[in-house]
Amino acid sequence: MLSQRPSDALILDTDIKAFFQDKVETAATNQRLEVSEDSLHYVVNLLTTFSHSRELFEPTPDGPMIPTLASCYAEAVSAPTTEQRHHALKRLGDLALFIAGVFTDSLNRKLVDVDYYIAMGGNAYGFLSETARNSLRWRFHGPVFDELSAKFKAFVDLLDEVTEHAHFRDHGDIMRLYEVWMRTGSARALDKLRRLGIEPSQGSVSCLQH
Repeated sequence: MLSQRPSDALILDTDIKAFFQDKVETAATNQRLEVSEDSLHYVVNLLTTFSHSRELFEPTPDGPMIPTLASCYAEAVSAPTTEQRHHALKRLGDLALFIAGVFTDSLNRKLVDVDYYIAMGGNAYGFLSETARNSLRWRFHGPVFDELSAKFKAFVDLLDEVTEHAHFRDHGDIMRLYEVWMRTGSARALDKLRRLGIEPSQGSVSCLQH
C-alpha cells in the first residue's frame, strides 16, 4: 500500500499505477525529459511492479534478498535459451534502474557507486534492444530498450525525483528500516515501511550489493 501526503489517505493497489503515472509525468515535465510515451509507460510499470516486495526480492538460503547485478549478468550469460537470456537481461536492466534511481543515497555510501549501476543497466538494455529485433515477442519493446539504454542516466534522475516526491525516503533508508524490522520486529519500523508504500512479509530481508 502507498500513503498519500499530506492526508496520509491510503492508495489502494488498483490506484498504484495511476499514482506513479502522475509522478512520472510530472517529473518528466519538470526535467524537460524528451522521451517516448512508451518509455515512460515502461518506467511506470517498473515502479508499480517493484512496489510489491515479492517482485523485488528473490529467495536465497539466507532469506529473500535483492539479487546482485553480477548474479543477473551471470544468469544472462549462462542462459540456455534466447528467451531466458532476454528475461535475465531485462531483470538486470530493471533492477539497475530501480536501485540507482530509488536508492541513490544508499549507493553513495558503498564501494560500488551509482555509476556501476548505470553502466550495467545501460549495457543490459542496449544488448536487449539489439537482440530483440530478431524476436517476434520482444521486437515491439526494442525501441523502448534502446531509449532506456541511451538515456539511462536521465531515467535515473527521473526516478530520483519521483521517489523524492513519493516520500520513499521519509525517515531514512528503506533498506535500513527493513533490517531493523527483521532483526527486532519493531512495530515502529513496520509502521514506517507501510507508510512508505512497503508491505513486508515474514522472512523478508534486503541487501544492496554488487
